[in-house]
Amino acid sequence: MVKNILFLLAACFFTNKAFAQSARIDFSQPPPNLDTLFPKIAAEKNDSARYYLAMSALTISETNPVQDMINSEKILVYGQKNNDPVCQLLGLACLGYDYREFGNHVKSLEYNIQANKVAEKSKNNRLISFAKAMLALNYLDLGDYTKAVSYNKAALEASSSYEADILTVVFLLDMGTIYFAMGKTDSALIYTQKAYETGLKSGINYWLAYTYLQFGGIHAAMKNPTLALSYWKLALDEANRIGSPKFASMTYSGIADFYNGASQKDSAIKYAKKAITVVQHTAFSTMSIIPSKLLLDIYRDNNIDSAFKYSEIYRIANDSLFNIKTIQQAQLMTFEEEARQQELAVEQYKAEVKRKHNLEYTLTALGIISFIILFLLLSRRLITNSKVIEFLGVIALLIVFEFFNLLLHPFLEDITNHSPLLMLLGLVFIAALLIPLHHKLEKWATAKLVEKNRQIRLAAAKKTIQQLDTNPDNS
Repeated sequence: MVKNILFLLAACFFTNKAFAQSARIDFSQPPPNLDTLFPKIAAEKNDSARYYLAMSALTISETNPVQDMINSEKILVYGQKNNDPVCQLLGLACLGYDYREFGNHVKSLEYNIQANKVAEKSKNNRLISFAKAMLALNYLDLGDYTKAVSYNKAALEASSSYEADILTVVFLLDMGTIYFAMGKTDSALIYTQKAYETGLKSGINYWLAYTYLQFGGIHAAMKNPTLALSYWKLALDEANRIGSPKFASMTYSGIADFYNGASQKDSAIKYAKKAITVVQHTAFSTMSIIPSKLLLDIYRDNNIDSAFKYSEIYRIANDSLFNIKTIQQAQLMTFEEEARQQELAVEQYKAEVKRKHNLEYTLTALGIISFIILFLLLSRRLITNSKVIEFLGVIALLIVFEFFNLLLHPFLEDITNHSPLLMLLGLVFIAALLIPLHHKLEKWATAKLVEKNRQIRLAAAKKTIQQLDTNPDNS
């Protein structure tokens, strides 16, 4: 008994440890191949573990949003085909996030509203928190801070029911961002501090660079320059540790803007140049737009050569951004058409499954009715009214007609090219074949029934006569 208890405790320990590790998704790692991931998702029965498996393929929004959209759509289709709300939610919410990255706020809100419906229906807090947080970002972009706060608080409330993960830290950081945008620096500081503490406590350090960056911005707004610069230095150290030119450039730009506001032009120029240099020849080269614009403004009146140099950097970055957006828009159009085709395929798949089930139900019903009719016809003891046979025969006719309708419907659609008139004529033709056959079978069954009833009555009469012969009346 003791050994069994120890074994169970050990199993729980290692299971929880393995699950905790699976919950720590590393956004800096490339996503797994979906072809190898889907069998693992299908085999996993635990919703939370399946959530993290699917999430591991959706971690490239900040580097390749188009590929992330393709992965999101595939996971969404998988979820729809397999009635898996976890994959449906992740697909919808990540599509909503990626459309936001492209600046399409209407599409983003549309997908996130769908995600919220799936999440609420599932009653799974992990899904609810994700959906609510994505809606919070939509309303932040729209400047509706009341709704942004409400939805993000709902996300945090739902996330409090499960272990902290990488998204929990994001939800807290987002709350700080929302309050900072509202000018409520005290509240922004509180939530950014919570994000920092949660990340440290749970061993999640991916967002430390962004956390320090946000701390720096908050303290700069609170007129604490020493603290602001200290946090920005930490942000730079962390950005270098995880190899993120994006976070490094954002931090350098923040420092440059701070010094420019303090009229320390030399320092502003120094950090603006670093913000440009760190993203050169990387996927984030377009981030040089903001610091190059700052340098252009500084040099405009006192250094024509430098002003020209940074105006060229600004122009090239702008052109690159325009070209990237043009390419992305073309990719987006291709993606949307592929997504539409996949949605049609899912609808056809569901219709085919439904038709298959209906055929099975129809055959089952026809089998039951046929069995009853045969039983009534072949029973040697039961006298049956012919009206019962007629009634069951009509039901059998209707079931047979429905069976042929279900069986031949796809072929009729193809042959008639979905023409309602031609399909109606096809069904009338089927009925014209079935009704005469039904009349013949009904006539045969009625004759069979009459003969059976006559034999039963004759047998009963013979039995009665035999009983009378055996026991003559003594009166």
